[in-house]
Amino acid sequence: MLSLKELYQIGHGPSSSHTMGPAKAAEIIKNKYKDIGHITVKLYNSLALTGQGHLTHDAIKHVLNPHPVDFLSEINQVKHPNNMLFSIYDKEGNLMNTEEVQSIGGGRILFIGDESNLYEPYSERSFDEIKMYCKEHKLSLYDYVVQKEGKEIVDFLYTIWEAMKKAVERGLKTQGVLPGPLKVKRKAPMLYKHQDVKEDVFTRKSRLITSYAYAVSEENASGGIIVTAPTCGACGVLPAVLYDAYMNDKIHEEIIIEGLAVAGIVGNLIKHNASISGAVAGCQAEVGSACTMAAAAYAFIKNADIDTIEHAAEIAMEHHLGLTCDPVNGYVQIPCIERNAVAALRAIDAKRLALIVGSSNIISLDTVIETMYHTGLDMNVSYKETSLGGLAKFYKGEKDANCW
Repeated sequence: MLSLKELYQIGHGPSSSHTMGPAKAAEIIKNKYKDIGHITVKLYNSLALTGQGHLTHDAIKHVLNPHPVDFLSEINQVKHPNNMLFSIYDKEGNLMNTEEVQSIGGGRILFIGDESNLYEPYSERSFDEIKMYCKEHKLSLYDYVVQKEGKEIVDFLYTIWEAMKKAVERGLKTQGVLPGPLKVKRKAPMLYKHQDVKEDVFTRKSRLITSYAYAVSEENASGGIIVTAPTCGACGVLPAVLYDAYMNDKIHEEIIIEGLAVAGIVGNLIKHNASISGAVAGCQAEVGSACTMAAAAYAFIKNADIDTIEHAAEIAMEHHLGLTCDPVNGYVQIPCIERNAVAALRAIDAKRLALIVGSSNIISLDTVIETMYHTGLDMNVSYKETSLGGLAKFYKGEKDANCW
């Protein structure tokens, strides 16, 4: 499996596969070719259907500036859901070359015909293998990550944590309306400052976690700087859980970093053995994966053993199976923002349930990851980041938007 540095990436929202990935591909192409006259970009499938709402065109044009860019769209189910074809022309209008690129989730891209070898520090390919290795060598999951990646991974994780904290704190202070035709009002500041004399400790905790998830997700929807955890669309879940543990449970920052590493290894397993792309497997692969990562991290920082950590993660994923990716108008706003908040709360509940019932779970984390992937493959394409089904299809305009 790849390094956690390939999983956690800092960048602009609103979509890792539709914004970060295409922008990265455009930057590589711009640096590779000299004397460019203009470029034509054909967007396929999910990119063609929801690219405008995800700012795909804007991201590509911004990177390729000052070169003129034309866009084409094509639905071709033989192609990857997030496929792009760049046609590069010289200043005389002659075609110099074409580059076919896939945006495969979490900001990662793959140039067809140039599948370079990437650094893979992890030889274990399943949670069962990792658990066996950890028990044999008497390692925690955090120790396992450091042993495999080297001590430099700790500094990297601190950088990721700082970016997550800043995203939460910016979002809690920023008022206004999110960009796009839906005119969705930012709600994080209101949720954070809400006063209710009847509010008990449990309700207060739930409200604060919700406000943190909203804060990061609203930053993402505005094109702000966030961390893919594992994607932009699901970027609010893990920071919300970790920020609450840090601020309200008073968990030491060193332990938060360890939890971030544990979340990362779980995210890596999902990415390696299934998918973290909504265009490939629906929102179960994005918010479901984020909830799974957060549940594992929360169980770890609350001193759960490795079997209970696995159980918490398995519960989180199992109850997101079949979750569709149906962004209204193609914007990462409805139902995406609220969905991040619900998943953050569910991650906490998954840990609590795993701790109560014990670690004797019948379904393994590996099994539920495999199930998620094949469920995604079985899903109708309308429910996989195309805005052709679900809420995206039945949304009735301003009346519905006022409810969010």
